[in-house]
Amino acid sequence: MDESEDVPKDFIKLKSEKLSVDEASELVVSPYCGAVSLFIGTTRNNFEGKKVIHLEYEAYTSMAEAEIKKICRDVRQKWPSVKHIAVHHRLGVVPITEASVIIAVSSPHRAESLEAVMYCINTLKASVPIWKKEIYEDEYSWKENKECFWANSEK
Repeated sequence: MDESEDVPKDFIKLKSEKLSVDEASELVVSPYCGAVSLFIGTTRNNFEGKKVIHLEYEAYTSMAEAEIKKICRDVRQKWPSVKHIAVHHRLGVVPITEASVIIAVSSPHRAESLEAVMYCINTLKASVPIWKKEIYEDEYSWKENKECFWANSEK
């Protein structure tokens, strides 16, 4: 296979089923890359002393997908050597320890893929219309990302 056959691809998925680290990782593997970097955001069992039962995510799906595509374009401008990008986000109920988001990036060398993964998650939290509801033992709370630009502009 010559490199022109392994065209850079973006794999964007928003779904209510359990996310697979193996699937995201396998999507971005390339024979031309020596690095695959992953970020896996999972549901923890606590927040500020409260017991978290589970999380629930909602999204403006078409806009969220468009914003994630922009993030992928930005990554390719900042790190031209990046080959493949996978951004998978779960919607609906996410139990404790399960993944809410998986980001995988491949590149010839580790520095670019690691930097790109960090950029992807930080930018996703700041700009993608996905909302998180934390369900506690006796209450719930909609959580806003501290990085979220539209929430911060109103303050």
